[in-house]
Amino acid sequence: MIKTLITIVTIFSICLLAILLNVTTPLTAGPFGILVIFIFAYVSLVGIFAYVMRASSLVVARISATLAPRRPIEELTFRRSYYYSTVVASGPIMLIGLSSVGSVGIYEILLIIIFIIIGCLYVSKRIN
Repeated sequence: MIKTLITIVTIFSICLLAILLNVTTPLTAGPFGILVIFIFAYVSLVGIFAYVMRASSLVVARISATLAPRRPIEELTFRRSYYYSTVVASGPIMLIGLSSVGSVGIYEILLIIIFIIIGCLYVSKRIN
């Protein structure tokens, strides 16, 4: 159920984001339009990252099963990959927001990486 819902919402969000980026400019969209673009970009990235994490988890689990058959790495469920992707998808959105306000340097990138790591640790503790 959650997989089909995320798929539909991601495709819908990507389509609306493409339409908004082709039809409007930041000047004509205004603050609300820019907020909607950020929201659609975030929702699109959450869905894409959820599928990428799930696929990479399957690949790592299969490789791990052949290399270390005694104790292979377990694969992520789609729900867990979705939870992690909600945190990881915020990173590119923060980078876009920071670049629109000012320059993005190594300090800002490190802060975003630390934020994502802390968020993933929090999600892993809340899931278990």
